[in-house]
Amino acid sequence: MGEFELIERFFKRPARQADVGIGDDCAIWSPQLGHQLAISTDMLVEGRHFLSTVDPFRLGHKSLAVNLSDLAACGATPRVFLLSLALPRSDETWLNGFSQGLFQLADAHGCELVGGDTTQGPLTISITIMGEVPTSQAVLRSGARIGDDVYVSGHLGDARLALEAFRGNISLPQATFDAARLRMEMPSPRVALGQSLRGVASAMADISDGLLGDLGHILKASRLGADIDLRATSDLMATSAYWKCPPELASICIFSGGDDYELVFSAPASAQALVAKVAAQTATRVTRIGQITATPGIVLRDENGQPVQNLHRSFDHFA
Repeated sequence: MGEFELIERFFKRPARQADVGIGDDCAIWSPQLGHQLAISTDMLVEGRHFLSTVDPFRLGHKSLAVNLSDLAACGATPRVFLLSLALPRSDETWLNGFSQGLFQLADAHGCELVGGDTTQGPLTISITIMGEVPTSQAVLRSGARIGDDVYVSGHLGDARLALEAFRGNISLPQATFDAARLRMEMPSPRVALGQSLRGVASAMADISDGLLGDLGHILKASRLGADIDLRATSDLMATSAYWKCPPELASICIFSGGDDYELVFSAPASAQALVAKVAAQTATRVTRIGQITATPGIVLRDENGQPVQNLHRSFDHFA
């Protein structure tokens, strides 16, 4: 099966939102009047971002999910995306599963594949996604203010827990491993929550490299710091509801594990009721974990409000 037959069989669909979709040298898409473009790109490389044993359906899902998460962090609505694939070989079974996982999530968010590229090489997946947000309403990292509350969506740390099991560093009950693995391989991008937080959140980022690292991006852009209450973070792992993770490992998973694709955001203290309403409307768990401060850096505080040593580091491809 050649390159163009591959595209025709597994990835070409009639244009819906785009003015011109797959089939021309360029796709053409017209955003709504009064909106700005929101554009992001992510690359997934076999052996670096995913294991060779991952189910292709799940990989298709995750490949788009990590991009949708970026748009969610700005409060944007996804519209179209480009897919570039480097494949070791033309494997119809793999392509069928991958494209099904990709399009299932794309259809759930009304996001259309409008072009891309394919070539032969080590398995690498690159997606560029485009969305739109009402002019001047994007939620950026730089908007945090002193006294704002700090929140996280959903659960954190389970993806890292699965990775530790894959590495052989820990043995998990089968049900715990399956649940953690699902969190690692099929994250849920918080698109609806991100959109609903426009005008509520003062700053926001998605959690891809670890809670403290991605919160740190907000603090750096806003030139502020944060106090984090360890009591509020103790049950952030979904698996903690039925399996007791060793405290030291749980701390690593929650604070620097990464691959969560949840949202960390700040909001004025006066907006607590509004944040709770948005969480309920989008059926998303939201947890207040701390407060923005004037002093740069992140301080972890115990149940007595005393600072504890912070040795956590976020993920860095070149560290």
